Amino acid sequence: MSDENAHSDTLNDFESEAAERRRVVVLISGNGSNLQALLDAQEHDELGGEIVAVVSNKADAYGLKRAKDAGAAAVALPHREYDSREAFDAALIKVIDRHDPHLVVLAGFMRILTPSFVDRYRGRMLNIHPSLLPDYQGLDTHRRALADGVSEHGASVHFVTEELDGGPVVIQAALALEPEQDFDAMVEKIHAREHLIYPIAVRWFLEGRIKLAAEGQVTLDDLPLPPTGLRMSHVDAAEELDEDRDDD
Repeated sequence: MSDENAHSDTLNDFESEAAERRRVVVLISGNGSNLQALLDAQEHDELGGEIVAVVSNKADAYGLKRAKDAGAAAVALPHREYDSREAFDAALIKVIDRHDPHLVVLAGFMRILTPSFVDRYRGRMLNIHPSLLPDYQGLDTHRRALADGVSEHGASVHFVTEELDGGPVVIQAALALEPEQDFDAMVEKIHAREHLIYPIAVRWFLEGRIKLAAEGQVTLDDLPLPPTGLRMSHVDAAEELDEDRDDD
């Protein structure tokens, strides 16, 4: 083989490796509506990578069917079969690492993660939370927001750290609340905002646009983001989702 041909083969090998699809593992516990939003984005080549596996701590989670229908590996790993949180997380790490993901995505994964698990995937694990963080960390965010009479609620995508729902925020989408806001209508619109911004955040990560620095600073295209991440206003989110047309 000539030096020229050898050089050409080397370049081809490099191009093949560079074109490798970025791999994502998604963790769920239930219905998997945010998982479906990610799968839909993938189907339209708007995710920036491929969901190679979906893992649930509940064997009857409907999200596992969504995964199978999309051709992704669907793995049930019931947490009740393990003696401790640490034992379950160790087993979960083995399942995740088998797929060698570039990113781990939590999509309604209702488990508090151990520090060792968080450390393993630090800087490459995202979560979505139904509030405008840092407001309303934890559970029952919608009722708490209504009870407080806030004028704005929303959803946030953030990097996962040891602090529950306290990791640095990547992107948020806001929802303006009415003085006597209907609860079900609010929840529906928050879900729509989650489904809008989660694929965006995943794509940014897989494209190398967002990064988490060691000191906890999130950057987008190498520019630091504010503590609330990139905030999508109610008007911008409603426009993207074709909302409020009847009110015009």
